[in-house]
Amino acid sequence: MATILVVDDEMGIRALLSEILTDEGHSIELAENAVQARSARERMRPDLVLLDIWMPDVDGITLLKEWGATGLLNMPVIMMSGHGTIDTAVEATKYGAIAFLEKPITLAKLLRAVEQGLARAPARAPGAAPATPAAPVGGPIRGVLAEPALTVEAAMTGGMGLPVMQVDLGPQAEQSFDLDRPLREARDAFEKSYFEFHLARENGSMTRVAEKTGLERTHLYRKLKQLGVDLSRNKRSSGV
Repeated sequence: MATILVVDDEMGIRALLSEILTDEGHSIELAENAVQARSARERMRPDLVLLDIWMPDVDGITLLKEWGATGLLNMPVIMMSGHGTIDTAVEATKYGAIAFLEKPITLAKLLRAVEQGLARAPARAPGAAPATPAAPVGGPIRGVLAEPALTVEAAMTGGMGLPVMQVDLGPQAEQSFDLDRPLREARDAFEKSYFEFHLARENGSMTRVAEKTGLERTHLYRKLKQLGVDLSRNKRSSGV
């Protein structure tokens, strides 16, 4: 497990990267500006920093230069930007960044960059926990793909005349759904049980559930929150 500092002024980006990297087993610290980033870097001595370029007070390139000039650039830094150019990427690497990620960042590129960055991180002091690089997994962070193939409409085929639908989701997971209600409510109830089943079967691994259900990780997180699925319960049960 590695300690990663995520610096970005967009709350949504911070939250998303934090969820993904936490799920990969890393410890995450968040900062929304250069002031918080300086404090966090001094306090936690991160193994890796994900640093946004465009921030309202001090931009990421300036902060990168500052760390380099003061001898504080002793950890790998990956720059991020939604408005970057080749010149920006060249400038970032010139001042010490090891990689440049253009937003929207794909999941595969994020995990690959983190893995490569941690491989270049200085060795920890004796007794400290070693960093464990995350395994790259395909799939973009942004966008929305199709819903899971197994939807409530498909499950109800041939059973529209019944007041209650029995759905076998595997051992000890049979569910009953009241069909005498609006379609949206019935679909939500079914999909909640569907995702809870897969989370339990995959021991709470969001990566494997995303692969199994055919959803992008970003959409999967949003979907689970929308349905009210208790992610903490699944993580506790899997020992994560």
